[in-house]
Amino acid sequence: MIQDIELIHKCIEGDGKAQRELYNRYAAKLMPMAMRYAKSQADAEDILQDAFIKIFNSLESFRQEAQFLTWLKRIVVNTAINHNRKKLYQQPMLDIEKTPLYVEKDLVISHLHFTEIMAMMQKLPVGCRTVFNLFAIEGYGHKEIAEMMEITEGTSKSQYSRARALLKAMIEEASTVVKSNASM
Repeated sequence: MIQDIELIHKCIEGDGKAQRELYNRYAAKLMPMAMRYAKSQADAEDILQDAFIKIFNSLESFRQEAQFLTWLKRIVVNTAINHNRKKLYQQPMLDIEKTPLYVEKDLVISHLHFTEIMAMMQKLPVGCRTVFNLFAIEGYGHKEIAEMMEITEGTSKSQYSRARALLKAMIEEASTVVKSNASM
């Protein structure tokens, strides 16, 4: 199997076979990340497609300072944010100063399958889903998220709080269904 660095050089030279191989090697690893930010499978495919266009156009700028997969993931996240940013302006957002905050107990989700959790995340409004992914999964702080999404830090916090509340409600509903099915 050809090494990444050699594959990158061939892609930069415009080798279509190398580009296909790069896509085939990494698309399956990057698709779950795109799915976390997307509302649907089709949206995730659009994000991934746009990301690979950016990847192929940016390969010359890869400096090997990070692992190649890490660099690819960063491009997918940025592409997803840009994809969702377009939709953010169509959604109402609340600022944290105007939203009451409350602390929730952590929920047990061990009875849920990954696909069920992913489906719940996809039901979240675009702003909530994006902030939740960036904060809870990617590990960014609210200040960084605010800069990336061009929103206030308070809005980032309120969107995260709203995402948690919505996910909690969905998980509780799923738990109720599981319990009622178990008692039958």
